[in-house]
Amino acid sequence: MRAVAAGFAYFFIAFAAGFALAVPRVLLIEPRLGPLGAVLAEAPLMLAVCWGAAGFVMRRFAPAAGWIERAGVGVLWLVLLWGAEYAVGVWARQLSPAAAFAAFFSGPGLVGVAAQAVCAAFPLLRR
Repeated sequence: MRAVAAGFAYFFIAFAAGFALAVPRVLLIEPRLGPLGAVLAEAPLMLAVCWGAAGFVMRRFAPAAGWIERAGVGVLWLVLLWGAEYAVGVWARQLSPAAAFAAFFSGPGLVGVAAQAVCAAFPLLRR
């Protein structure tokens, strides 16, 4: 249960940070650099936030020390995050379900997915 709680906490912290950074990214950076440039500019910030969040969550919830439990935190985080991003695409951005899914495979979407895959590994690396 600690790994599940850690995965949810990691998700909430990272999603809140990503949501907060999305406003300046879309309104200030994207008009100047385009969608791909904006995501590339935001990615290092999100990686830093997730690194810190993973450390906090792993210390706070102390899931079992085995790699399976720590990997489970990252996998749960990734599933929750992708589900939330899909839901935001359909609900907030008014995309069709197919377009929301296809956004994951655009240039900016692939950068995001790559950064998210790295963040999913952070619980394995942090204690």
